[in-house]
Amino acid sequence: MEGPGHPLPAEGRRIQIRGTVQGVGMRPFVYRIAREGGVSGRVRNDARGVTVEAFGSPAALDAFEARLRAERPPAARVREVLAARIPPEPASGFVIVASEGADERRVTIPPDLATCPACLAEMRDPANRRHRYPFTNCTDCGPRFTIARGVPYDRGATTMAPFRMCPACRREYEDPGDRRFHAEPNACPECGPRVFLAEPGGARPEGDPFVRAGAALAAGLTVAVKGIGGFHLACDATSPAAVRRLRERKRREEKPLAVMVGTLEEALRLGDLSPEERSLLASAERPIVLVRRRADAPLAPEVAPGSPLVGLLLAYSPLHHLLLEAGGRPLVMTSGNLSEEPIACDNGEALRRLSAIADLFLLHDRDIETRADDSVARVVAGRPVLLRRSRGYVPRPVPLARPLSEAILGCGAQLKNTFCLASGTEAALGPHIGDLENLETLESYEAAVARMEGFLRLTPARLAHDLHPDYLSTRYARARARADGIPAVGVQHHHAHAAAAMAEHGLPGPALALTWDGVGLGTDGTPWGGELLLAGYDRFERLATLRPVALPGGDRAVREPWRLALAVLDDAFGGDPPLGAFAVLSARDPREIQAVRGMVAQSLNTPRAHGAGRLFDAVGALALSRGVSRFEGQVALALDSAADDREVGRYPFEIDLSPSPWQLDWRPALRAVAADAQAGAAPGAISARFHRGLAAAAAELVRHAAARRGRHPVVLAGGVFQNARLAELVARELSGGFEVYLPGEVPPGDGGIALGQVLVADAAARR
Repeated sequence: MEGPGHPLPAEGRRIQIRGTVQGVGMRPFVYRIAREGGVSGRVRNDARGVTVEAFGSPAALDAFEARLRAERPPAARVREVLAARIPPEPASGFVIVASEGADERRVTIPPDLATCPACLAEMRDPANRRHRYPFTNCTDCGPRFTIARGVPYDRGATTMAPFRMCPACRREYEDPGDRRFHAEPNACPECGPRVFLAEPGGARPEGDPFVRAGAALAAGLTVAVKGIGGFHLACDATSPAAVRRLRERKRREEKPLAVMVGTLEEALRLGDLSPEERSLLASAERPIVLVRRRADAPLAPEVAPGSPLVGLLLAYSPLHHLLLEAGGRPLVMTSGNLSEEPIACDNGEALRRLSAIADLFLLHDRDIETRADDSVARVVAGRPVLLRRSRGYVPRPVPLARPLSEAILGCGAQLKNTFCLASGTEAALGPHIGDLENLETLESYEAAVARMEGFLRLTPARLAHDLHPDYLSTRYARARARADGIPAVGVQHHHAHAAAAMAEHGLPGPALALTWDGVGLGTDGTPWGGELLLAGYDRFERLATLRPVALPGGDRAVREPWRLALAVLDDAFGGDPPLGAFAVLSARDPREIQAVRGMVAQSLNTPRAHGAGRLFDAVGALALSRGVSRFEGQVALALDSAADDREVGRYPFEIDLSPSPWQLDWRPALRAVAADAQAGAAPGAISARFHRGLAAAAAELVRHAAARRGRHPVVLAGGVFQNARLAELVARELSGGFEVYLPGEVPPGDGGIALGQVLVADAAARR
């Protein structure tokens, strides 16, 4: 029926837009193109995305739908557009209506987005009402996930709810033609959050907070800064004394510290950046990017001791820009915590936990609902690879090629933990938790899982966990499964690595999976870590493994890799190696050498692990004279960085095809390392030849597997493939004959393993 004065349109369509489409300006975008195309109707957020009910002529609706499929706001990620006819309704225009809730919810809120150029220009304009306002944002930028308390994503469901918009902000928020139309964190100095200073005791000094904080940084002091997803600890990155003081207080001996700058031009003065690295640094996600430090970079050596790499990130909030301008120098910007603790995110919590580290606190009164560390990435083989997936990427879902049979929680591993909550065709990886080695981190993990479940209104029907019984994530899964009366599925560590890489690239399986890392419990109860699997989601076959490395002292051998070096040399030379060729061993007390040899001979506290990471530690200790590792992966990373590509040659490895699984024997390579060391070869030559030889051997293993079990796609997974040099060499060795896939959106290491656990558990449920 026609309404008074409003003729009945010829046709109606309901168009559903799925993906990351809330909080990114999708509704005003739809409004504008509907008005431009003469289409009437309405648009709203709902629990699954954005729904449009449009009315008009068939031609107008065809053109409107075509634009929705082809165009989108900059921060939107559209996964699908579904259209269906509905009865026409009389309507005089196009409107944006209130959001709807529903029982079934999905992640549609985008990650936190870096400040856009338009907002930065306003913040720097003395004539603008947002001049120097540290919470300036619009629909194209600003906090999202870390302030969200639920979905649909509206202001009332965020930590901005207590801040009532002033008339000017309200006009912007309600004007479909404005850049801030329905920008949920919209605010200004009149009505929004405020920044203030505090001393460790809680006293609030007067004066401009940024001027005072900048002066403190220039004086070599440490400032705790409340950011988007938690606190940073900041200091002058050009001052050796300031960086040393921060390290001592934070108890972070040598692990590299990230450095923040305001612009890409400033980053170019600190690092030799490829075009891909520049693009990654300047992306809206703003991860920390590992790049090669310039020789003339004005950075304190203590920022990344002994490493040619530096982790750079660009400022991603107005607050950071103002602080950098006040400080007038590059700033160390590291997580606001003591080593191995969760990042602080609440003002009171920060004052309690960080007062022994920070000399001053730059605080604000907008709550952080979900803590999220900075993400870390590196360009490998010309494309970004996430090493830590958190702020800027979470909760953007990983699309799955096949719908899951039920909602599943992947509980992750012990180190670099990230969980995964998945249902339907979407898998939501949670923010980086860290190493589950203490009560505080476990509590943070449990709270993050509960928050994500509430956020999605998803209750898992099945839990997936690592096989290792002592991992805290395994204990959590088993205890919760008993309490909730649901199944808990143990997933072998390297199978999960393979499944995660396959899932990211939509591979149905099987695949030949080189899964190389430090250690993961195998199905036979022994430590695996240098595996070639023929992997599907439902099962896997262990085709090949690395010759085991003795770990004298267990975990102590990982912290003191000279022990590994001695063990592999003794194995390679039958107990009579040329120790004098290696300073890391010749300088040790002979009684220590004898004690370690005794442990190995008697198999006393000396597990044997197939981990490729342990082999890297051993060779790194020998080549670089590194007897001690201050953080996980330090020596292997240093070996990668030391390689000199001008050197020629590669070390020999042998492949024994007689046992099952086949064995990759590294002993010939170790004998070649010793010969080069005795001849006075430089560490860069040893590193380059070791990497080339190992990559060639890995490729040869894959070719043997393809000849016997069929040619399948190849995936490279596990923490060892965070080594850019090795990953690129293996991919190059296999180019031309194989399709090779490396994780990118999902970390290759343990930070991505929860996704693989979900896929394997789903396959088990289907069986």
